[in-house]
Amino acid sequence: MRNTILTLLVVLLSVSLYAQKRSDFKGPEYKNYKPWLHKSEPTLVYTVETKTKLTGPEHKNQKPWKNKANKDYVAIVYGSDRSKLKGPAYKNYKPWLKDND
Repeated sequence: MRNTILTLLVVLLSVSLYAQKRSDFKGPEYKNYKPWLHKSEPTLVYTVETKTKLTGPEHKNQKPWKNKANKDYVAIVYGSDRSKLKGPAYKNYKPWLKDND
């Protein structure tokens, strides 16, 4: 019993130490690293947009495993027209209006 607990503790510690590894650079190399010179491929992140909007008892009593609704995958986009605005235009931005210039 003691050996299994000790082995499990060593495995958990080694996994947590491996997970905390930041990079291979140390010292001045890490300090002077320029991330914009590193070629990295951006990854797309998707979210599921479901069309069923249940409320009240229908929502409470729904069974998720019986839900056969079509799921639409929508890409999450960072940055928008609002991020380009400054000052009062940013403060008074109304996303529900189509003509926000």
